[in-house]
Amino acid sequence: MRLHPGEIEAVGWRVVTVLDVVRQLREASPAVTGRPRVIAIDGRGGAGKTTLAERLRKVVPNSAIVHTDDIAWNHAYFDWGAVLVENVLQPLHRGEAVDFRPEAWITHARPGSITVPADADFIWVEGTGIIREELAPWLDASVWMQGDLDEQERLSAVRDGDSPGQLEHVANWLLEEVPFMLREQPWARANVIVAGPPQTDHNPDTELVVAPPTSP
Repeated sequence: MRLHPGEIEAVGWRVVTVLDVVRQLREASPAVTGRPRVIAIDGRGGAGKTTLAERLRKVVPNSAIVHTDDIAWNHAYFDWGAVLVENVLQPLHRGEAVDFRPEAWITHARPGSITVPADADFIWVEGTGIIREELAPWLDASVWMQGDLDEQERLSAVRDGDSPGQLEHVANWLLEEVPFMLREQPWARANVIVAGPPQTDHNPDTELVVAPPTSP
């Protein structure tokens, strides 16, 4: 399996229910009261972060998803932590609802806004680079999706295409992603490792393939 430089291959993979993962993430943040639990879901493009977030949202009906791609859109590949904290994570920690239009959305006339209800039980924040040191005070638990980078890159190409513009975007992205991941090592901070995409037989509607956290 090809992994990020410095990433340790997880061992002890097992099949559990999606609800089991929710319980584990709740138990990782037992002191949270009066506001939603904020759970990070990190991994490479093509790992299945958005799919996982949707599956978790379905088993926790009173929950919502925040996509870091919406924060980063026309802003920066990874330098969006302060924007996320000030406009999304801080309000959620105060028990407030979120209704945020990033500056780039205004500049480029993108309609809508990033909205999160104040009374949600869980907020799933998914995106590459969400598990990082500067955001640690604002995250109650986290998931790292580990998988073979060759397979994840293949799935990303199927999803996003291989036009010259897309290939240039990927090359520019990797120039920032590789040193960022090596510095932050999100896999070492996560509470749960989820296989993405999994190679073990399981029921994709109700189960996940997980492993204990890895240590550097």
